[in-house]
Amino acid sequence: MEGDGKKMTLKPIRIISKNIDENGGGEEAILLSPITRMFHEPGYKFYILAIMGWKVPIDVDSIKAELQRKMLKHPRFSSLQVMDKLSHDGNGKMRWVPTTVNIDDHIILPQIAHNNMDDADKLVQQYISNLSTTTIDMSKPLWDFHVLNMKTSQTEATCIFRFHHSLGDGVALISLLLSCFRTTSDPTSLPTIPVSSSKDKSNLSISNSRNNILSLMWKYVVKLWLFIKLLFNTIIDLFLITATMLFLKDSRSPFMIAHVSNRQTFIYRTVSLDDIKLIKNATNTTVNDVILGITQAALSRYINRSNEVEGKRKFWKRMRCRAAVTVNLRPTLGVQVVAEMIEKNTTVVQGNCFGLAIFPLNITQLENSLDYVHKAKRSMDRKKHSLETRCTFNFIQLIFKLFGCRVATTFVGRVLSQTTLLFSNVAGPLEQVSLAGHPLAFLAPTCYGQPTGLLIHACSYAKQLTFAVAVDEGLIPDPNQLGDDFVDSFMLIKEAALTKSRTNIDV
Repeated sequence: MEGDGKKMTLKPIRIISKNIDENGGGEEAILLSPITRMFHEPGYKFYILAIMGWKVPIDVDSIKAELQRKMLKHPRFSSLQVMDKLSHDGNGKMRWVPTTVNIDDHIILPQIAHNNMDDADKLVQQYISNLSTTTIDMSKPLWDFHVLNMKTSQTEATCIFRFHHSLGDGVALISLLLSCFRTTSDPTSLPTIPVSSSKDKSNLSISNSRNNILSLMWKYVVKLWLFIKLLFNTIIDLFLITATMLFLKDSRSPFMIAHVSNRQTFIYRTVSLDDIKLIKNATNTTVNDVILGITQAALSRYINRSNEVEGKRKFWKRMRCRAAVTVNLRPTLGVQVVAEMIEKNTTVVQGNCFGLAIFPLNITQLENSLDYVHKAKRSMDRKKHSLETRCTFNFIQLIFKLFGCRVATTFVGRVLSQTTLLFSNVAGPLEQVSLAGHPLAFLAPTCYGQPTGLLIHACSYAKQLTFAVAVDEGLIPDPNQLGDDFVDSFMLIKEAALTKSRTNIDV
């Protein structure tokens, strides 16, 4: 396999079980799953960055000791990924091979000179951007931890935890990372994250009239209608995602260009999660609806300012703008479960298990800012009645088995490159947390290596929510302005929500 200009091979390895990449296995070498294998294809080498700001300077030795005690117990953080020696067609099998890890090879301590706080802000942003032009040597486990002990306008220090996406998806890696943390209020307690629920809400119907024939008939009519709606929406969504792969491309806009550079700029802005919930309550929506509404408002605000669309309002209204959204398909285990499995030396393997959905974005100027949230809710409600994400996950697996990794990767790459942006979000800890006595100021996960010029990621932490934007360096002249548009759009929507709440109280 190619990685950083080198080729690595191992002799054939004895396998004692089938591919159990997503469900765990013993200490022996095991196969990479199809989704995980795709992240090693040319042009599809994703890296996840967990950007962390701290309220105190970093004591490197204590952080290093904590990572060694926890992270190295995870098999994916102490294993190499190698290509089978007998495979020469580019679709060869890759395997996890346990290895001995030297923690010092993974802790990066750059020495960066700076004169003042403004310089520090720019240098930290520049350093993170420079990471997007680099990869991790395949001769060691694919992760590293960068420590920038520089005081900025937001924090006393900044760390960047970098993972190759083949180690797992964002939900799995955030759960694993947080298992090293403890709550600030109680240093013995693990942080908590929202855990997905599998409750069936369809059982809320008839309690007092189970024997009523009309009620039973109505119940089955509703179920039939919901099934037809689910089937219809799924067929339409699969048709659109197939059309996107073949020919359907988003309209040209400031966020879409023919060729992208190899360097990303990363910006992040933090807003109040309590205010997000205030908007949610005022609009009778969900937190995800509000996040997507703010995203649509921010992109509309940026495009409205752009000279490229001045005087082209009719084109603007007809503009096709969509987001490729990654959706986690596995129930979230929670930090406590992951931490217990690590302490008991039980194999903790949560790999890549997500599907894709194409989400239409309403990019236009609206008089009422709350309409961005309402439009997001209508689109989200429809997507909840579709099996698009599960079908795309299974379809990718099928394509991989029938035609190989490169064809499957081409399918995913085409969908991402034909849409305007990639969108993802993950729930962070509900409490203030610290690592080895270092209280965390903010958490901003993001990615690089995706075949799109724009990626937007939202992550909650305690009472705040951070928008992290990864943008191709040649795409947007002033990425910080786009970051400010997220804050300004949030404030406008918040003010509209407050006004609506006051009006309802007066009435």
